[in-house]
Parts: sequence; structure tokens; C-alpha cells
Amino acid sequence: MSNTLAIAATTSTLRNLLLAKIPSLDSDLSDLEVTIQPLDQARKGITKAQLNLFLYQTVVNGAWRNLDMPRQVRPGETSFPPLALNLHYLITAYGRGEADSDATCHRVLGGAMSVLHDHPVLGRGEISLSLANNDLADQFERLRITPLSMGVEEISRLWTVFQTQYRVSAAYEVTVVLIDSRTPVKAAPPVLTRGEKDRGVVAITGAAPVLTEIRPPLSQPAARQGEDIVILGEQLILDNAIVRFFSTRLSQPIKLVPQVGGATNEIIVHLPNQVEDVNALSQWVPGFYTCDLSIKHPDVPMLVSNTIAFALSPRITVTPNSAAVGTVNLTLTSEPRIAPTQRVLLIFGDQQIEPASINTPADITQPTTLTFAVLGVLAGTYLVRLRVDGVDSIPVIYSGTPPMPAFDPAQRVIVT
Repeated sequence: MSNTLAIAATTSTLRNLLLAKIPSLDSDLSDLEVTIQPLDQARKGITKAQLNLFLYQTVVNGAWRNLDMPRQVRPGETSFPPLALNLHYLITAYGRGEADSDATCHRVLGGAMSVLHDHPVLGRGEISLSLANNDLADQFERLRITPLSMGVEEISRLWTVFQTQYRVSAAYEVTVVLIDSRTPVKAAPPVLTRGEKDRGVVAITGAAPVLTEIRPPLSQPAARQGEDIVILGEQLILDNAIVRFFSTRLSQPIKLVPQVGGATNEIIVHLPNQVEDVNALSQWVPGFYTCDLSIKHPDVPMLVSNTIAFALSPRITVTPNSAAVGTVNLTLTSEPRIAPTQRVLLIFGDQQIEPASINTPADITQPTTLTFAVLGVLAGTYLVRLRVDGVDSIPVIYSGTPPMPAFDPAQRVIVT
């Protein structure tokens, strides 16, 4: 690991290395000065032979960016990975005085490249001495120096940004600098037991159920309380099986026991009404649900299927069923009861009308009562439907053999 001085320590180490080694390779460069200025500021006020070391880019290291630091984060603990950086440097050589001859600057550049070629890894000792209070030398990964291949166009653009004249330069990458995250590591307590009574891992053979379709009765788009739905799928086991219905309008799922279906890939679920369950009106709400099949055997984890969509339609009564032209005032009841946050509309013929009032009694055995005022109604027969959260009541009845559909007279209003 290393602290936030890591980038400065790397630059300082490289500067010290170049400043010490280049004169030993070429005695004529004993007055060499090594700077770390931006390209447009590098030559200001300097007349000696010069090498400028410019950090022009930092790049996140892809190999380290999602890795925890070795020996610091144990299995089961969570922490932020270190900030892993590759540092890109540009070294540029200058000659002496105003003449700034190519002969001198080429000797400076050649000496610098030779030093970095022979010194591909920065030592821990030289890093420690480069900058006070830095701990870069203690990081797990070593700092390696690698030449970067930059085309003329790429390096020219870099000089153009600084609006200064281009000089022959060389680019290098130093990798990898690991700056330790200061976010505390979250360490879980030791594991005392593995599973209930320290029985260890439980393996379950066989696949979980897969649900493919829910079929309401008589090919209707939704089902109502008091009806059976057919669930199709695979691995539909009935032993210890529960069908769960989830709704955003309910705090808890509704759980029902499935029955044997007419085929091996089918099960049947009966949706109880108030006659069969006194709490049915308040446990359910009209609207859309998601449904799954869960199987819980004793002492083993639960197997849960995928979820599929299911629509529960309100069962309504309409009064009156006849009225005079003009304003028609209607009263509807809904089973199951409607939750306070649900969106409700009356579909009267081809009109959609907001409710004038919605009354859900404190007595949970009573349905929700709604009133509507339909304005400007002309003579005719109108079909009435109640739409709750996008699910319409079913205005159809079936009779005869085979059953044939017809509009329910009880859900029509005749206006004369």
C-alpha cells in the first residue's frame, strides 16, 4: 500500500535517478539540470544542459483496479480496492544557452534513455529517500519502467496542447502505483457453526420448479375470487408446495396450496371467495400479481421457481340497471376490496369516469362501494366495467353446452 504521496515520490525518484546517473555516463554533462515542469514552462530561466521529466497522464491500471490488496483483506471481508495507476512521463532534452545545439541535447536524451534502460525497476531504498513521509517503497507491487511507443502524430498533439515548439522526446510508463483506499475494511465475525446444529453444507439434487403460464378459466384475461386457475410448468411437485402471490399493494404474499392438475405439467389453484374464507375480501386486492411456486422440505433450503404474471379481476355489482337520459348516477361494489392507493376508473360504454366517492368499510367482510356520476348520457344500452390498476372486471357470462359467452345483463345499464 502507499499514501497520497505516491505519485510525487515516483516523480522524485525518477528525477534523482536521472540527475545522479547521466553525468556518470557523460562527464561533459556534469552541469545537467533535471526539471519536472510542464512543456511550456520547462525552459524558462534555464541556460544549462537540461532534461525535463513531465508527467503528462495517469491511467487506471486494469489488472489491479478490482483486486484487494494481498495480506490485507481476508476471505469474507469487504473493502475498496486500491487506486491503481500507471504513470506516463515524457522526457525532453535541451542543450546549453541560446544556441541549444542538437549535439548537446541529443547527448542528454541518449544518456537519459540509457539510464532508464539499465534501471527498469525502481529500488525500495531509492524510493524511500526520494520524498519524506512517503511509504511507496512498502507497497506490494514493484515499480517498473517501460518505454512507450508514441507516433509522431500523437506526440505532436501533446506539444500542440501546450502551444510550444516540438522537441524530440521519449515517453515512458511507470507501473503500478497503488494508493491505498482509506475506506475502512468491513470484517465479519468468525463463523461458529455451518448450518443448523453445525451440520455443514446441505446439497439438494433436482431442479427447482419452472412456471411457464397461468390460465384463468374459460380463456379470460384475468381470474376472479371463487374460480380455479391452472398453472403450467415443469418439475411441478405438490409435496410441501405453496403457491405465493405477490402484489405491490400488499405487505405480505398470499399463500395457497395447489391441487393436482389434469396433466403432469399442470397444477390447479383455487382462489377462495368470502363464502370459503371470511377474510378473502380484505386479503386480496384487484390488480396485477406475480406468482411463484415454493417447495419446502424439512431441514433443507427452500426451492423456489421463477415468477410469472397473474391478474385478479374485481367482481362487481351495478345499481341501477336502468336510468333516464342525462346524468346517470351509479353505485358499484367491488370484491375483493380496493386499497386506498389503487387507481380506479369506471368504463361506461366507451367513456372513462373517475369515481365520485370510494368507501371501504371498517368491517373487513364488506366490499368496497364506489359511486360515479356519468354526465350527458344518451338513450341506449351501455356495458359497465370497473378498471382497477389496469385490470378490468369481466362483463361476460357463459351458458349452454358447450359454454358460449354473452354480455352479463347485470353489468349493463339501459338508458331511456
